[in-house]
Amino acid sequence: MSPHIFSRITGIAATLASLGFCAAQADPIGTRSLMVEAPHHSRDMRVTLFYPAAEDSGQQSTVAENAVFYGHQMWQDAAPAAGQQPVVLMSHGLGGLTRSLTWLGEGLAARGAIVVGVDHPNTSFGDFDMVKGMDHWTRAQDMAVALDALQGDATFAPHMDLTRVHATGFSYGGWTALSLGGLRGDGAAYALYCDQAEGKSTHCNDLVRAGVDLRDVDQEKWQADWRLPEVTSVAAIDPGLTYGITQEMADDLAVPALLLTLGNAADRLQATDLSARGSDLWAKLPEAARVVIDPASHFTALPRCKPMGEAILAEEQDDPVCTDPEGTDRAAVHAQVIDAIADHFGF
Repeated sequence: MSPHIFSRITGIAATLASLGFCAAQADPIGTRSLMVEAPHHSRDMRVTLFYPAAEDSGQQSTVAENAVFYGHQMWQDAAPAAGQQPVVLMSHGLGGLTRSLTWLGEGLAARGAIVVGVDHPNTSFGDFDMVKGMDHWTRAQDMAVALDALQGDATFAPHMDLTRVHATGFSYGGWTALSLGGLRGDGAAYALYCDQAEGKSTHCNDLVRAGVDLRDVDQEKWQADWRLPEVTSVAAIDPGLTYGITQEMADDLAVPALLLTLGNAADRLQATDLSARGSDLWAKLPEAARVVIDPASHFTALPRCKPMGEAILAEEQDDPVCTDPEGTDRAAVHAQVIDAIADHFGF
């Protein structure tokens, strides 16, 4: 997926189902960002939390809004609510940010989870390097480092139920979530898929433009097991990098999985079509739960657009990320995704 697709996502978020729904929430949702040292990148990375908040704490503010996308009200730097909550590690797509999934983070927090999002170095908006970004295992390492850092955090550690740690993500982040559960991949096989895609895969096209050949990546690390032992289940929304996976690699997925697909076959991105020949992830993971939401498309997982959002993007010749298939209710799709993931995780 092209990184410029996400140029409108920085500093933005979708509402859970509608602005009225967010305003009517009985329980406050807090958000806080912190910088965490990431030794494998030799620099810090931003971690953003969404969580049930204590009453009368923090400052109410509109989180992430611009002319194209709606924001929503949350409690900045609020204290976490009493008790222990399950933890969800949440991974954004290629060229995105955690804030592009605020709708998901808020929604899962409203169901009682502490959601941990990472702005992945080398694959986030404003911090993008296609060559380094294809070292997919560094994203799993990001999540492990973030979880470890929070276990040493005096504010949040007492509220984290480490017997209930889950992982979710969208697009490239969907792959990250699956890899945290043990799924392995094959870079050379994915490169072969790109050779045969005949220009029909946006991701392969982006790799070609960037001069990236996945046969040149560290194949031993690409195919390695990057599971995080604390993770007990995973949910992937339109995951990428699934082409070329062998049945043996699929069998290494060690935890219950949910695969969410947006749209029917005609509306899916080839790079994230789990039913397509060469991926066939649905067939290779027969025990995984499966949810297809239609009408929808890949970009329906992005923030909810304001009425003029589509026109603004068209005027600026940006990607049509506000254009959904006819009949799509983006807010309703977001709500369905939240419900499916929360139910799969058991809260």
